[in-house]
Amino acid sequence: MSETLTSVREDETAPEPPLPRDSIGKTVVTTLDECVVEIVSDSGEGAQRCGQSLGAIAARMGNGVWTVEIIPAEIQPPARSIAGASGNRIRLGAKRIANGGDGVDVVVAFNEQVLLGRVRSGELKPGCTIFLESKWRTHGDPRIAAAYRETYEELVELGYLVIEVPFEALCKPIVPDPRRGKNMFVLGLLCSLFSFDLKLAREQVRLTFRKKSDTVVRSNLALLEAGAAWAEGNLDVKYRIPASRAKEPQIVVNGNTSIALGVLASGMEICAMYPITPATSASHYLSEVFERVGGIVHQAEDEIAACTFAIGASYAGKCAVTITSGPGYSLKQEAIGLAVMCEIPLVVVNVQRGGPSTGQPTKGEQGDLLTTIYGSHGDAPKVVMAASTIEDCFYSVITARKIAEAFNMVVVVLSDSNLATSQQPFPRPKFDEAWLAPPIDQSPVPFGTKPYDWNPDTGLIRRIVPGQPNGMHTITGLAHDRDGRVAYDPVINQESIRARSLKLASLQKTLKPPPVFGDPEGDLLIVGWGSTRGAIEEAVTRARDEGLKASSTHLHFLQPLQPGIKEIMQRFKQVLCVEQNWCDRPDDMMIDENNRRYSALAMMLRSRFLVDIDCWGEVMGQPIKPGTIHDLIRARLA
Repeated sequence: MSETLTSVREDETAPEPPLPRDSIGKTVVTTLDECVVEIVSDSGEGAQRCGQSLGAIAARMGNGVWTVEIIPAEIQPPARSIAGASGNRIRLGAKRIANGGDGVDVVVAFNEQVLLGRVRSGELKPGCTIFLESKWRTHGDPRIAAAYRETYEELVELGYLVIEVPFEALCKPIVPDPRRGKNMFVLGLLCSLFSFDLKLAREQVRLTFRKKSDTVVRSNLALLEAGAAWAEGNLDVKYRIPASRAKEPQIVVNGNTSIALGVLASGMEICAMYPITPATSASHYLSEVFERVGGIVHQAEDEIAACTFAIGASYAGKCAVTITSGPGYSLKQEAIGLAVMCEIPLVVVNVQRGGPSTGQPTKGEQGDLLTTIYGSHGDAPKVVMAASTIEDCFYSVITARKIAEAFNMVVVVLSDSNLATSQQPFPRPKFDEAWLAPPIDQSPVPFGTKPYDWNPDTGLIRRIVPGQPNGMHTITGLAHDRDGRVAYDPVINQESIRARSLKLASLQKTLKPPPVFGDPEGDLLIVGWGSTRGAIEEAVTRARDEGLKASSTHLHFLQPLQPGIKEIMQRFKQVLCVEQNWCDRPDDMMIDENNRRYSALAMMLRSRFLVDIDCWGEVMGQPIKPGTIHDLIRARLA
């Protein structure tokens, strides 16, 4: 979650509690393998915090969890607007969960208009259970009351089970402003509905409001208890999702917090950034904890200044990171080129969002791959990695720092909004000295050593930091020779470009082929990268359970590409890239083989390996669902 780091110790993943029963003893308990829950409201009503807390409690119970924030495109959209839903999706399971799932089973809605937006976007399963705030039925404005009744009737006609609940009226005796308290009432209701231990729920509420006054904590605990009591007395059904006791300590964080923890664990001491959605919360977390371990978060006046500040710090001997999103990455491009030309180690994190221009700041997309690799003016080789899980966000930053300093290169880690705001439990990392880059060699530089003394086989150079004895030299963003002097000689220019390019080849020689999920050969191979991994692998599992010969592979390094990819693809009759960026559909009347635009990774793989790779993409601003990919596999292999 964005504002807290929830830990799950091995000894506190409690055995499953006894099944609760209401005071009349008529509660029916249904066991489920999984369930998808959404809490939606207007912005500012706490639905996201409720969902984050529910996910953390479920993780501590031992359930598999994946949460997805529902964020409107506007910072503060009009109240009661169909496009203004704010909230959280929580997928709960008996086993590990790696994506947000397909349709929704249970929804809590604070008004009928935000709910209607979810209905019209096709998010709800047939027969979905809806808990709906009922105060709007008797609202003083007849238009609002009529809109509520009309929507209610539409929902019932569509076959949804609608349970009207006077949330605000029930919270009014506990807090003066029930609009800001009913989220904890709902948390209690859902904990009761899913048979969660209220002791863990109370601990989570105390953790969530730990920076508030005792009065605030007590009132939120009272709301939690009231919600649970209402559910016990009014619902005749409960659910139980079997939990598996954790075998090792777990943490529950979102992707941005995981990236921030990776920065800490890598030993980097400086983060320079300018706030931008959806990357900002990574710096928020760092700003709370970084100084405790000697780190600094520098908020620059703009994206360019943030990048150049990080480059200056790295030049001085402190490998730094700058964190941004698509528009910010575009602004950093010239400075990134400076780091490439001067061969200064730098880690850049790009938390992708929808584009182009301002695009969809709060929505996920994988549209920056080609920009990241090829967007610079001139030839500016850099390493590009893509995190595929929330745990991977942590370890990718550690790897990026080590590569940056080993090769004196820019290393870009691609995340996206889908990972940034989603939560998932994963094993608590155990610190390893190997995470840290070795100390910089500050011994006197041997006389005659050139600052850019490129190795003819690897392109590597020795890193020289300011103040190092015998290491004084000129640094410039202009084309330069081995001494660092400005040089426009054509032979020298080509030599320097070759050396910087050789670094990618040198790194590629150390990489392993990507693993294949499923059989090593078959009828269809799905190739993906980044946050689509969980949905792709779940879809492949469903297809394989049906007897279809489908497998997948997920690429962690995108520049340089890992070895063995061509050989893997050649073992399958069809290869299909599935990405969250645009590609033309062949059945579009305007599209033919001469004008079709391929998705980003498909374009790269087709040109690199001359293999007939097809592609499928979706840019709906929300995570691709495993059911969608499963249907795609079935259609391909029909």
